[in-house]
Amino acid sequence: MIVGHSVGGVIGLALAVLVMVVLILALRQMVNIVQQGEVGVVKHLGEYRKTHEPGLVIIKPFVDSLQRVDMREIPRPGDRQDVITKDNVVVTVNATIFTQVVVAEQALFSIANFDVGIDALARTALRSVIGTMTLDQALSERENINTDVQQQMEAVTDKWGIRINRIEIIEIAPPPKILEALALQKQADQEKRATILQSEGHQQSAINVAEGAAQAAVRQAEGERQAAILRAEGSRQAAILESEGRAQAIETVYAAIKKGDPDPTLVAILQLDALAKFADSDNAKIVVPFESAGLLGAAQTLRSVLAAAPADGELP
Repeated sequence: MIVGHSVGGVIGLALAVLVMVVLILALRQMVNIVQQGEVGVVKHLGEYRKTHEPGLVIIKPFVDSLQRVDMREIPRPGDRQDVITKDNVVVTVNATIFTQVVVAEQALFSIANFDVGIDALARTALRSVIGTMTLDQALSERENINTDVQQQMEAVTDKWGIRINRIEIIEIAPPPKILEALALQKQADQEKRATILQSEGHQQSAINVAEGAAQAAVRQAEGERQAAILRAEGSRQAAILESEGRAQAIETVYAAIKKGDPDPTLVAILQLDALAKFADSDNAKIVVPFESAGLLGAAQTLRSVLAAAPADGELP
């Protein structure tokens, strides 16, 4: 009886422990907490039921299950892969893809593993896009590559409830020999550009010098023309003033003579005085006026006057 009682007690204790474990497991499965940035997808016996937002989620134990799905943007760095360009150059390409789940149930039930699917899809899209480009285009048109790869991927991932936010090409590495050739080409282009710029600089300098000389010649000619005009104007004004001065002098002398009412004797004396001044000049030739007869008559008249005048000391 003691042995039977002991066995019954052990069995009862085992059952109690089992019940306790079952209750703990049921409670643990029934009470769930979904973190911020995630959603909880509830499945009933493997069938989709509903999607819970972040917070406390109570489900039926043993028949329901909760699967958490990260709804945040996730950067997915891709592996380096070799891609052949349109001109048959093998380049090594590496890209980072930024994805985000927008419909959790589609991401879980539309594809078995969307992480693997996105990686495989990115590789295919990169090979497809870069394969249509030459090496120069692939190196210089990264933005176009990003856009084309994103468009090709979105055509598939939209069905999975996953959005491709952006794609960043990290590296496009040609073979070393191609890099050396590109460096030589770049150097040649820079030297060519420097030569062209230097030639254009010499040309522009020559044009500037020629234009400066032409402008200087034009200004000099204008200055000489203006100076000639001013000299002519000055000569004209001087001639006018001289003529006016002579006219005024003649007019003044004539008025004085007319006012003095000169007699023939005074006129003759003036004419003789003028002839005496001609004789005293340094000229080799003396021009005698055409009116020489008048001068001679004036001299004869003067002699008569002097003869008729009384001698010194005599009374008239």
